[in-house]
Amino acid sequence: MQNKDRRFLIGVKMYIFIAIAVFSAAFGASLVSYSLYANKIDAYYKNLSFHSAENFSAFVDGDYLKELRAVVESEEYQTLRDAAEEADDESMVVDYLKEKGLWEGYEKNRGLLVRYLRNMKDLKYLYIVVWGDADDVYDMYLLDDEEEPVYETGYYEEREPELMGKDATDFIEPTINHGDWGWLCSSYVPVYDSNGSLVCQIGCDIAMDEIMNERRIILIYVVICASAFTILVLAAAMQLVNRTVINPLKLLTEGLKKFSPSETKSYEEAGVIDLNIKSRDEIQDIYEEVQMMQKRIIDHLRDLLTVQQQKELAESEVKEKEKELGEMSRDALSDSLTGVGNKLAYTRTIEKLNNRVRAKEPGLSFAILMIDVNCLKVINDNYGHTSGDTYLRGCCHTICEVFKHSPVFRIGGDEFIAVLQGSDYDRRFEKLEELNSQFERLFNDKSIDPWFRYSASSGIADFASDDSSVELVFKRADKAMYESKQAFKKKYGLETR
Repeated sequence: MQNKDRRFLIGVKMYIFIAIAVFSAAFGASLVSYSLYANKIDAYYKNLSFHSAENFSAFVDGDYLKELRAVVESEEYQTLRDAAEEADDESMVVDYLKEKGLWEGYEKNRGLLVRYLRNMKDLKYLYIVVWGDADDVYDMYLLDDEEEPVYETGYYEEREPELMGKDATDFIEPTINHGDWGWLCSSYVPVYDSNGSLVCQIGCDIAMDEIMNERRIILIYVVICASAFTILVLAAAMQLVNRTVINPLKLLTEGLKKFSPSETKSYEEAGVIDLNIKSRDEIQDIYEEVQMMQKRIIDHLRDLLTVQQQKELAESEVKEKEKELGEMSRDALSDSLTGVGNKLAYTRTIEKLNNRVRAKEPGLSFAILMIDVNCLKVINDNYGHTSGDTYLRGCCHTICEVFKHSPVFRIGGDEFIAVLQGSDYDRRFEKLEELNSQFERLFNDKSIDPWFRYSASSGIADFASDDSSVELVFKRADKAMYESKQAFKKKYGLETR
């Protein structure tokens, strides 16, 4: 009697559980929805700022900016610039640039910047900046809009905290930060001269103050609505549980005490359950009676089942589980669009290959083939993403057909990698030429639909005996691919992304 008095009634437990579950579900779903909304907005503005900077970079003259940079970095110019800023006289800099033969190009590039900034209403700032090394704390402004005086050219400003330690030669992820100019979404895109040397960066900023204010308001609405929803659902749920669970459970307990399966019934037909319950409530009473029935059923099944039947049943279950695990493993490592390996599969392959590199395996030879699909953005923008998916699958199929004996991975939206070994490695240059020829033929075949005119730029790099990791081979292949893409763009004058 003393134990029964201390019992924690199931009704109380159900009410507590429902309250926690409803509260967690309502607020969890609301916060997840808000987070997805915020991330989607952030992604939109990051893409907008990046592509705006990227588009504008196509208009500027990298060779001219290289000449301008060389002049403004000189000690002579910096002395003149300081004097012009102190006197607030931009004509001093204008005359100097005219003397150096750079003023006409300066006006042209600045005019392009101003017109682009005016036409893109979402942009707040557009400028050209020269980044120092990763360890530098100052960067130099090379070109700004007409609101800034000419003597701002060559002005050194402290690097933003979120960009400290960044290498100008690497891809700079777009950022959203709050600083002296409020909330800004910023992106940087490199500008190269005709020799492929990095000259400067196109900086693009989008004002985010209004967006952030709207997000705060939406978050308040989400919390208020989630609270009201929780109260309503909780009240209805408790009434439903009391009517459908608590009262019927007392009757079910008595019924289960009388339950006894016959020899002809299976587990499912007898309603057998197997639970580990020590809850000191009505359910424990049910469990104790079910446990006695389980013992009788197990004894009965042992008499009926032969050892061979048990073995076959176990083997069948094991095979089924292995099949399910194999299917799950393939799905986890496959790209859903193209069917080739995804980035996780690529990472695991590279980890294994790195282990062989670090072990200095004798005779180890392989090559990395980097492929970047051309004109995907053109297909998506003009013919829709369904055609873009067809285009991606076709490019992937072409790669796989040429390099049949090597694993191919999709590591990005339009980026593929093949790890060449065996016969594909031995004939890598011949096969690469075959791949390029196929893409060249398809791209120039104007008799077929644009989304079937597959094209991609590629670069290959061999593993060298002094390479300490696969990443070094990857970087060389990526550089070769970039040079191929620049050659394609120069030849056809097309947007290649």
